[in-house]
Amino acid sequence: MQLLNTLYVTMPDTYLHLDNDTLRVEVERETRLRVPLHHLSTVVCFGHVMISPILMHRLAADGKSLVLLDANGRFKARLEGPVSGNVLLRQDQHRRLVNATDSNSFCVVTARAVIAGKIRNSRQVLLRGARESNRDDDGAALLGTAEELGRALSRLAHATDLDAIRGIEGDAAKRYFGVLRCLVREDAREAFTMSGRTRRPPLDRMNALLSFLYSMLMNDVRSAIESVGLDPQFGFLHAVRPGRAALALDLMEEFRPLLADRLAITLINRRQIKADDFDEHAGGAVMLKNDSRKTVVTAYQERKQETLAHAMLAENIALGLAPFVQARLLARAVRGDVEIYLPFCPK
Repeated sequence: MQLLNTLYVTMPDTYLHLDNDTLRVEVERETRLRVPLHHLSTVVCFGHVMISPILMHRLAADGKSLVLLDANGRFKARLEGPVSGNVLLRQDQHRRLVNATDSNSFCVVTARAVIAGKIRNSRQVLLRGARESNRDDDGAALLGTAEELGRALSRLAHATDLDAIRGIEGDAAKRYFGVLRCLVREDAREAFTMSGRTRRPPLDRMNALLSFLYSMLMNDVRSAIESVGLDPQFGFLHAVRPGRAALALDLMEEFRPLLADRLAITLINRRQIKADDFDEHAGGAVMLKNDSRKTVVTAYQERKQETLAHAMLAENIALGLAPFVQARLLARAVRGDVEIYLPFCPK
């Protein structure tokens, strides 16, 4: 499996052209970048980015996705060619939604596995932070919350319906985000204090940074799901709503701590992202500045190249490939080739 690149275009008023088999990035009539199309899997555009119709046709013909987001990373549209997924797999997926309220249904079992993966990975973030902490009070807070997340896993194992699973996940997330400040270096804590998770719009710097990272992660996970032929709209944990990629949101849960949360903390602690890298707008909305978004995009791409051990494969894989591996495992569970879906939980 090859980890192809995602091209993120963040600069306003950029124009994307097609030159033979190359995508050309132009700003103010000046060529800034050329990328061979065969190196790309997806093009993601933030804000006011212009794309030539010829390039749009070529991307669709080559099976490459074009994703349009607003400047804050909120999904607006997605262009892709004809769906080539396995229709029988999608039929199986849709059938799995029947009797979703049954305690032994595929929906409940899969939702429980997904949230178990998220809580385990969140717990590992806190335990690692406690080991590396130089302050006793921070270490104690992180260890205490990690223990609470351990108890949440025990409760989760006995959850018999989706509402109970969602309730456990919500409580665990609240506790987790409540101590995330303990992972931030002391001189940056005031600037990156977060009072709970806020979205649409994010109301503080940490939420703005996390939302931006989550938007990139969401597109990667959706691409992984579509690559194996699953329908991204029909999820097992998240409710099905028009325009909502519920299955992508499901699979994304276990990757949030690994590909976004830890990276956000690292960017702050290494001073790659600072307080003045954000703009505050009317109504309290906080957004990353354009140059800062480039820093985050670069760091995210580098994080995807790092390798971690995959328990089921018994080998190391690039973290950016993990969503594709998990999508394949989920497809096998949907088809009934394996009994249950097992989330990605590296140590």
